[in-house]
Amino acid sequence: MPGTDNALPTLAVVTVTYSPGEHLENFLTSIDGAFSGVAPRVLMADNGSVDGSPEAAEAAHPEADLLRTGANLGYGGAINYAVARLRADDAAFPDFLLISNPDVVFGPGSIDALIEAAARHPRAGSLGPLIRDPDGTVYPSARNVPSMRFGIGHALLGAVWKSNPWTRAYQQSQAEVAEREAGWLSGSCLLVRPEAFAEIGGFDDRYFMYMEDVDFGDRLARAGWSNVYVPTAEIVHAKGHAAGKVPELMLPAHHASAYRFFADRHPGPAAAPLRAAMKVGLAARSRISVLAATRRRKGE
Repeated sequence: MPGTDNALPTLAVVTVTYSPGEHLENFLTSIDGAFSGVAPRVLMADNGSVDGSPEAAEAAHPEADLLRTGANLGYGGAINYAVARLRADDAAFPDFLLISNPDVVFGPGSIDALIEAAARHPRAGSLGPLIRDPDGTVYPSARNVPSMRFGIGHALLGAVWKSNPWTRAYQQSQAEVAEREAGWLSGSCLLVRPEAFAEIGGFDDRYFMYMEDVDFGDRLARAGWSNVYVPTAEIVHAKGHAAGKVPELMLPAHHASAYRFFADRHPGPAAAPLRAAMKVGLAARSRISVLAATRRRKGE
């Protein structure tokens, strides 16, 4: 079990802030009980917060550094920015990167458990914890990489028929809650080997938001790394604190990212009709989703 020995694995925590409010303080204070090694440096890549919470966190936590990206780079782009700054700043790069949303609360010993699992899986490029919603529900965070068939079924039916077979297969809803390899892991919390991150060039910053973690896990696997689900590590994720504020921006971004993922993996003239059909279907679903979210927000 990791302790306070300086020879233990070193860690840097990277998060992306966009007016995270009280979530950020909860996130930072939970790290201490989750990791028993030397207190990690925390880099907050800020995409344009206006609520003052990142500034307050930097003042209250000596280990936390606020990095202003200068624009809203999206999630993956901001992570890449912070990791590049970390490489430029430190002669001794940490053994592990912990990439996380700021609306996460780490369970006791959860980061230690991820690091212990990394020792058991030397080719794990990323490792992810069991994620609970605030009500205690387990979120299906370790999933298969969506094929075209299962991806279309989930995209078109997931919101209206949650138990459909395509969604169940994609989310691995029936899979045993046990340590195992997965196609990809939720980007809301990932322990990442820096050498794996560097080998695939980090996140693809063409994804403004959403699907960047699917793409990241898939590219790790294609490069010979694995993605390992570690349910002995637990976190709670508030989910969607930023996306819920501006559904008219975030929902179209989600659907655009889904199209990019499938288009990238089905290139060439032969797949053009399939890409066109996917683009039309996702655009229609996006419009319906935005309308529904707008009505809910207005209380209609």
